[in-house]
Amino acid sequence: MPAQREPISAPDAPAAVGPYVHAIRTENLLFCSGQIPLDPRTGDLVGASAGAQAGRCLENLAAVCHAAGATLGDAVRLTLYLTDMATFAEVNEVYESFFESGPPARVAVGVAALPQGAKVEIDAVVALGG
Repeated sequence: MPAQREPISAPDAPAAVGPYVHAIRTENLLFCSGQIPLDPRTGDLVGASAGAQAGRCLENLAAVCHAAGATLGDAVRLTLYLTDMATFAEVNEVYESFFESGPPARVAVGVAALPQGAKVEIDAVVALGG
């Protein structure tokens, strides 16, 4: 039997900037689309530094998790996309403040560019209660 795919729309996260949904729930996992640092109210890119942008990305992901009945603390893996790996330490400092104990597995990837000129994008895979 094929896995059920349930699209998740998060009213407190920025609107999608393309043909995708905020997340897909399948069985006990939530696959969150990448979040760039958009203000959910205005849709504007926010944060002058990579660290500030990472914080907004994580807040947006938290809103997506909340819409699915989970928290960002339930994440099992995050992927960080950075346009400048020299900002890794700054991003790491902000990231750590969101996961004070038991952080998820993580990947950090340097990329040439991100949508709307963002410096950071973050996606997540989240474990859901069964």
